[in-house]
Amino acid sequence: MLRILTGIQKRRTHRVVAPLYIAIEGVIGVGKTTLARLLQPEFEARLMLEVFEENPFLASFYADRERYAFQTQIFFLLSRYRQQVKIRGFAGRIPLLSDYLFAKDHLFARLNLAGDELATYETLYHTLAEHTAAPDLVIYLRASVDTLMARIAARDRPYERGMPREYIANLARAYDEFFASYTGTPLLVVDTDDLNVVTNAQDLAALRARVRAALGQGTYQQSLPLANLPPPLAGRPAPGFRLPIGSRLSELQAFHRTLDADPASDLFVHSLRLQERIGSLARELALAWMAAPRESAGGEVRSTPN
Repeated sequence: MLRILTGIQKRRTHRVVAPLYIAIEGVIGVGKTTLARLLQPEFEARLMLEVFEENPFLASFYADRERYAFQTQIFFLLSRYRQQVKIRGFAGRIPLLSDYLFAKDHLFARLNLAGDELATYETLYHTLAEHTAAPDLVIYLRASVDTLMARIAARDRPYERGMPREYIANLARAYDEFFASYTGTPLLVVDTDDLNVVTNAQDLAALRARVRAALGQGTYQQSLPLANLPPPLAGRPAPGFRLPIGSRLSELQAFHRTLDADPASDLFVHSLRLQERIGSLARELALAWMAAPRESAGGEVRSTPN
């Protein structure tokens, strides 16, 4: 069954200029449905929520995955396709927010099925996938296994109690590998370990801005954490001042080579770690620039107070 929740119509200064279809993805417990509900008023969208509780094999699958994997997967595939038929009818006419991507069904199947069962599933999947609508944006929510296990425990769904950590770890790895090479639609990757969109209004506002930027409806620039430093003095840096960039770039290049040399390196995590180092370098250079002694118009050198 498809659960459709109609959004409350409100007047806003920022409105969706065209009907868009956004799908949110991530591992079990990462917060897909929660985020869909929180974004719904912003985009005045209809929610297309997966009703996975209706799968009669789900509880049995978590108790004995090998025995019930095929039945569980086929039920999900047909149920999700039935929802996709309705999504395809709405797409392009009204804004839509979904808490899953149809292609994720294939990801789960490859993790849980093998042999003839997987071959049978894939034949059916590829036949159905040709008739689904592609989202305008996919939001991939990431989290560490520790965070995922904590969130699963906190929501305390009966059939998820005793969820093996190894299964969640394998699923998280499969998701990272899937989205590392995903090119089907525009993709926004969000690390949620230190994000709390439920209780932190600033986190939610920042994420909304990122989504709008990804949709081409606004701009997003992550602010540098410079609040503890006073604004730079007026004037240009004093003669002889140089940004400490040479050695730091060498360190960054060495770090990159180290990652490349690791035969077990995960390309997705590799990219994220490299971006983290680049961000750290940018912050250090910004701090150095703001703290640099300044030369006034009269030639006087002034330093930023401590």
